[in-house]
Amino acid sequence: MNAPTDLSMQTDDVLSVELEVFKQKHRDLDDAIHALVDRGTGDQLTIQRLKKQKLRLKDMIALIEDRLTPDIIA
Repeated sequence: MNAPTDLSMQTDDVLSVELEVFKQKHRDLDDAIHALVDRGTGDQLTIQRLKKQKLRLKDMIALIEDRLTPDIIA
């Protein structure tokens, strides 16, 4: 995955687009994992690698959402 880790230099518009791309990739990985498990065609190593990719995407999604959501002091 070529996701940049420095989000401070990107505009909110770029981050919004990246967020949607990452969310779609996350859903695609989830579908692929379920398909491999349901069919029994995936070995454990492949499934674990896909799950790790999915977790990295989830972390990136959380970082971007935190960046896009303004801090509100109550």
